[in-house]
Amino acid sequence: MNMHTTSEWRKSLLGESAVMQSVRHRVEVYGRAEAPVLIGGETGTGKELAARALHAASPRAAGPFVAVNCAALPPDLVESELFGSLRGAFTGAFRTRPGLFEAARGGTLLLDEIGELPRGVQAKLLRVLEAGSYRPLGATRETQAEARILAATNRNLSTLCANGEFRLDLYYRVAVLRIELPPLRERRSDIPALAEHFVARAGSRACAIAPEAMARLLAHAWPGNVRELRSVIERALLRAEGAGLAAFELEDSPATLHRVDSTRPRAGESVRVLLEHRGRLAAAAAELGVSPRTLQRRLRAEGLSARSLRRELALPASL
Repeated sequence: MNMHTTSEWRKSLLGESAVMQSVRHRVEVYGRAEAPVLIGGETGTGKELAARALHAASPRAAGPFVAVNCAALPPDLVESELFGSLRGAFTGAFRTRPGLFEAARGGTLLLDEIGELPRGVQAKLLRVLEAGSYRPLGATRETQAEARILAATNRNLSTLCANGEFRLDLYYRVAVLRIELPPLRERRSDIPALAEHFVARAGSRACAIAPEAMARLLAHAWPGNVRELRSVIERALLRAEGAGLAAFELEDSPATLHRVDSTRPRAGESVRVLLEHRGRLAAAAAELGVSPRTLQRRLRAEGLSARSLRRELALPASL
């Protein structure tokens, strides 16, 4: 995704919840810096997307953005993949091969799942961060590192440090600046806008999301976060065939929706009724047979409010 302008990277980080506004503010501020940034968050929260936004908000935006999943690299090849190697440096090195640091020269290098790096490579990465240079395998001279380093993880690096799996000195170097991406269950008010975005991105702007379907989206726990929401919408669109997204279509999708918590069995119903009443709290509470205050308490437990729903409902008229 090419996001060279401020407006473009802002559009990529969807959501008007307070936590997402805070994320965008940090991206804007940290984007101007050269220090490493550690991006944390559960799987599927959009860590690479945040990294791309940081790159787009930086003076390096015109340079390359290179992302590597450290967990996917074979342990015996991690060092050569990152730092490159000279011909004959090891068995099978038939030619000189530049590494990812060289590929990201003048731009940004994202080390995704940095907690999976072998200890030996951690030491070499620490030298890059402290001295600004590295030595390709088989080389006798240092090479200047000309890439800004971003790191991402869904693991607790402090715990890994305590267990001896991650170097404490490296942790302090990669976590100079930090951005924590919230799980989707903590920003439920963003779900309608995200769902509409994924519908539109699939070229199905005319495919409306039924109130019952939206209620189930709002009530789901989303263990896979935004990535799971995108998958649910895309699969449901394949089944809808332009007829609109109804609750049973979402339920029948491979990522079947479940309620957030069995101890709150009426949460989804509360959202559905509020949606039917276009966010009017008193009318929805009357239909549910509860007081407006009780309904507000239920919504707060789900990370929602009548005001946030009304704001979202004003966007797509079909809801």
